[in-house]
Amino acid sequence: MKKIIILLLCLFTQRVFAKIDTPVHWIFASHKISESRYAVSFTANIDSGWHMYSQFIESGGPVPTSFRFDSSPTLMLVDNVSETPVARSSFDQSFQMNIRYHEGQVVFTQVVNAGDANAHLTGSLTYMVCNGQKCLPPNDVHFEIPLTGVLLQNENLRAKGFNARELQDLAGEYNTGGDHSLLEIFIAGFLGGLAAFFLPCIYPMVPLTVSFFTKRSGSRAQGIRAAIIYGLSIIAIYVALGLLITAIFGASALNEAASSAAFNLLFFAILIVFALSFLGAFEITLPSFFVNKIDRKSDSGGWIGLFFMAFTLALVSFSCTGPLIGTLLVEAVSKGAYSGPALGMFGFSLALSLPFTAFAIFPSWLKALPKSGGWLNSVKVSLGLLELALAFKYLSNVDLAYHWGLISRDLFLVIWIVIFGVLAFYLFGKIRLNHDPEVASLSIFRLLLAMVVLAFPLYMVPGLFGAPLKGISGWLPPRASQPFTLVSSGTTSVSSPATHKYAGLFHAPENIDAFYDYDEGMAYARQKDKPVLLDFTGWSCTNCRKMEASVWSDPEVLRRLKDDYVLISLYVDDRTELNESEVYISKVSAKTIRTLGQKWSDLQEARFNTNAQPFYVVLAPDGRPTVEPRAFDLNVTAYINFLDKGIAAVRN
Repeated sequence: MKKIIILLLCLFTQRVFAKIDTPVHWIFASHKISESRYAVSFTANIDSGWHMYSQFIESGGPVPTSFRFDSSPTLMLVDNVSETPVARSSFDQSFQMNIRYHEGQVVFTQVVNAGDANAHLTGSLTYMVCNGQKCLPPNDVHFEIPLTGVLLQNENLRAKGFNARELQDLAGEYNTGGDHSLLEIFIAGFLGGLAAFFLPCIYPMVPLTVSFFTKRSGSRAQGIRAAIIYGLSIIAIYVALGLLITAIFGASALNEAASSAAFNLLFFAILIVFALSFLGAFEITLPSFFVNKIDRKSDSGGWIGLFFMAFTLALVSFSCTGPLIGTLLVEAVSKGAYSGPALGMFGFSLALSLPFTAFAIFPSWLKALPKSGGWLNSVKVSLGLLELALAFKYLSNVDLAYHWGLISRDLFLVIWIVIFGVLAFYLFGKIRLNHDPEVASLSIFRLLLAMVVLAFPLYMVPGLFGAPLKGISGWLPPRASQPFTLVSSGTTSVSSPATHKYAGLFHAPENIDAFYDYDEGMAYARQKDKPVLLDFTGWSCTNCRKMEASVWSDPEVLRRLKDDYVLISLYVDDRTELNESEVYISKVSAKTIRTLGQKWSDLQEARFNTNAQPFYVVLAPDGRPTVEPRAFDLNVTAYINFLDKGIAAVRN
């Protein structure tokens, strides 16, 4: 009897305390997108270290995610289940094949037409998850989702402390381009911080700062600790500036900045002012009483004194770091990422603080630093010319989105050729500003740098005659805006036939006969029984231009786009006003849709649950997605495979 009791206790203990892996937590939700149409979302929140497989897995691999819906007389499914973001892909040693998978979060969406608003969508889904050590068997989840927009909370997530609002956020917030944009912002900030270190108002202060730590610290350990606190204070001050910018603008304004005329014109004006400041026309300084007051605080001693010492550095150096910081903040805001300004300032301050901290810890390294001199002013002037070139990119964004026709591609190239030509001659010492010392001789580094800079405007010269200039195509206006070209018509960007709606506003690359209205393009696809390539793009989308110049121009890709597909290009940032009869209230954002770009952006969010560009979707003639969508990827072979799968899905 005792043995039986012990055995039962062991079994009970094993049952109760055994660790059961539940790495995926589901949230189901529904919202109305038209009079009788609903979007039902299945959001999978995946624990760190685990990954869940996509729907699009070839045979012979792991079990893909799949959905089974119960038949209902009042519900009709529209298209297939979409998944966002685009799945990652990597070679799996276990299956010896490329596997598509998701980490973190993935949202599956099924659109349904409902004859009864009180209906429920019922069925089940199957999914499989793995981590680096093991895979769990396929799991089935049954669901019954009312079409009333009511959120069904997963008990696992509720147990972890999520409230209803947070669950709603988890179910609806994602952006396929966010990580990429944030990385670009951080890198730009870091490079900007390195450039700021070599400006005349900062570089000469390095020996003085290091001397402070080495002479006033009681021991080497105290000096190192003070240097680290000083560096962390610099980071805290600049990150606080980034957070302040975010608080002032707000999330909605940041997202509108990339295509807003007001923002882009303001950015253009700001960069022109900053460029003139770097070129020596004037200095941007803070009030002296404010700087002196902060400087007196640095004498407090201890951690507070070190913080205000770092604050004094930021204020004193503002005359030459201000334009650079302003440029970085402009770039961060224009990316539309909510955390962009803070992340950009983190990269900037990290790069700026590292040299001060490192030289304070290892003061002997100072001997290897070049001495201060006229070359510091050359750095400042060079940055001013670069800011001047960047300013015209923002003016071009507005010009394209509003169809003003002010800056054609050839005019933009002329401006850049002149600016970078002046920079090259300045580095060669052939151009001197009134505050520059005479350049008696060139160092090897300056000579090589001047040669590289001179090569850039020479590279751009063929673009005046229609050359594609793939290396910088993402920064240039489209080739169709260039009235004069010597390139053969087979590769020149021209307008689509005048019979196409909006043909006078948009231009297809590589002479592709494209449509710019979704309904018109889909009607043509049904008539010709061809698959559709839905291209969500934008005037200010640099990566869109890179894809067109580097991927679409490939002969095999171009042949498929011209012969096998109906291309529908939808510009999500175009500012053409809709007719009064076409204005409507978005079911996704509840905003009034007044422009063509807002209409296509709303379509992208409503149907595909993403707002990133470029975004490519292959549709069957009936509007049904056939293969997994693609985002920015310059792999030509992968893009050809993507197009071939779409063709096969329609023909089979």
